[in-house]
Amino acid sequence: MGRIRPDAVLVQAVIAGALSFAHLHDLAAAAGQDGWKAWAYPISVDLLLVAAWRRLRNDGSSRLAWCWFAIALVASLGANVATAGFLDLRHPPAWLRFGIAGWPALAFLGGTLLAHTRSETESADAVPPADGTPAPVPVPAPVSAAEPATGAPELDAIDLPAAEPPTEPPRPAPAPAPVPAALVTHARKIADEHRARTGDQIDTGTLRTRLGVPPQLAESIAAQLT
Repeated sequence: MGRIRPDAVLVQAVIAGALSFAHLHDLAAAAGQDGWKAWAYPISVDLLLVAAWRRLRNDGSSRLAWCWFAIALVASLGANVATAGFLDLRHPPAWLRFGIAGWPALAFLGGTLLAHTRSETESADAVPPADGTPAPVPVPAPVSAAEPATGAPELDAIDLPAAEPPTEPPRPAPAPAPVPAALVTHARKIADEHRARTGDQIDTGTLRTRLGVPPQLAESIAAQLT
């Protein structure tokens, strides 16, 4: 079993968090929030700070996350400064009481937006791809019929039996699947972009891969693009 080594950064974080927690509690208590309510305020500020930082770390930089991170940081830093003697906590000003009383609603709004607002990556995945999308996945070429083995005797065309006519009439082709006009317009953009990049008409397999639709629907779309 390895020895436990103290981490200086972790110890410093615990000390700073405890001091900030105590300052927020003292400020809330001075503004008239006594009992358990005074202890709930530092928890609310720290949770909002952590939620905003987690959103920044997971989804990248965004104005929403930075806005609420700055609000929580100002609330925590303001409590540290206010309890250092810059305010008379025995007679707190009216704006301080107003801010402390309105903080729960503000924190609830920030936490809800951070938890339930879609990120830019999720919003981009929800819309169909526009021009400049990544190159389509290459479709493997169909496997050709096996060639006769070397040295095998060739059959004379005269010796082959005549092909018998089919006994059953050919089945009618299935009716084409209905295609929404918006999907056809989007498929036309993809086909134009493919023609501009490669110089060739897009095939049905590539079109189906780019659109992510079933084969029958892809054939119906390709028929309308010709």
